[in-house]
Amino acid sequence: MSDAASVAMPDTSTGSRLPELIALAHESSSESRRALLRELTDHFFGTTVRSDAEDQLYGSVLSDLSAEMETAVRAELGLRFAARSDAPRGLIRRLAADQEAEVAGEVLRQSPVLTDQDLMDVARVRGQDHLRAISNREAVSETLSDAIMARADDETLNALLRNDGARLSRAASETAIDRAKANPALHAAAVERSALPPDLLNEMYFVVEARLRQHILEQNASMDPVLLENALAAGRTRLGARDGALPADYAESEAYVQEMKAANQLSPQVLARFLRSGSMTPFLISLAQLADIDFHTARQIVERRELDALAVVCKGADLDRALFLTFAVIIMGKDGDAMGKAHDYATLYGVLTREQALRTLRFWRMRRGVQAA
Repeated sequence: MSDAASVAMPDTSTGSRLPELIALAHESSSESRRALLRELTDHFFGTTVRSDAEDQLYGSVLSDLSAEMETAVRAELGLRFAARSDAPRGLIRRLAADQEAEVAGEVLRQSPVLTDQDLMDVARVRGQDHLRAISNREAVSETLSDAIMARADDETLNALLRNDGARLSRAASETAIDRAKANPALHAAAVERSALPPDLLNEMYFVVEARLRQHILEQNASMDPVLLENALAAGRTRLGARDGALPADYAESEAYVQEMKAANQLSPQVLARFLRSGSMTPFLISLAQLADIDFHTARQIVERRELDALAVVCKGADLDRALFLTFAVIIMGKDGDAMGKAHDYATLYGVLTREQALRTLRFWRMRRGVQAA
């Protein structure tokens, strides 16, 4: 039969060639086996109709041959079969589990033949390159994400967070946020993740840079009210006593503030007087009460000189811009450019809407609600 006839009748000619190719698999020469592997692969791709028995033969022979080939040949095989839905399952599982990421990578990223169990088997025993490949699949189930999270380094976690096709359980999301809060390299991936629960998103506010804080404020402002309530409920179950001890003068200061409040003397101007005189505990108690947040959140904002967070508190408490600017200058203290920085934040204060501030404060108030329960 001529070559032209062979091309015209692929199913008949290639089908008759299969037994011969399989027989050649017993060749001991490395070069012969390499050539045979490529020819058998070409033969597989050229055959449009195969019986179940033929599929099993292809899988068995290709798998056995590839196991004895060098990394480059196995990697080539992985690239050719990675996206094929009709790829022999035995071959795909062997390639996916290959200890060389160069071989397994594209198979783990793309193969529709692999089941969650296949992928979890790999995730439990192989290294970070394999885990990152799995993390970049078009779809990653919650169960598989849990398996990845159990062993992921920060680079792998970054890949998983940035994949919107990866579903994370509530527990996995909490673990991811706890790790992200301690690692600036994960901040953007965590905050910009579209499926991150809103209460966990807001936990990131006090540790991320200004650009990401603004993103959080915008997400809060656009949140559906029902989603907001669900997020707040979920967040309350997560909060614990992680804030440290109250200052020694807390009880005395709280009694004093309550006395002033009862006498209708607790005004914003009194807060400024507290701050100027160095009466920090009364100031923090008063600020917390005006904004309806807990003492520890107020203390964190002031001690860390978080002026953009202070802007949220003051805007939510409906304090005027001049009073916010007064607070900002005093808190900045001996900073050489205190006035300049305060004015920069005053500009931010003017842009911030009260609705944005109030929605953000609701997340900060979760701890207050838990402590009062």
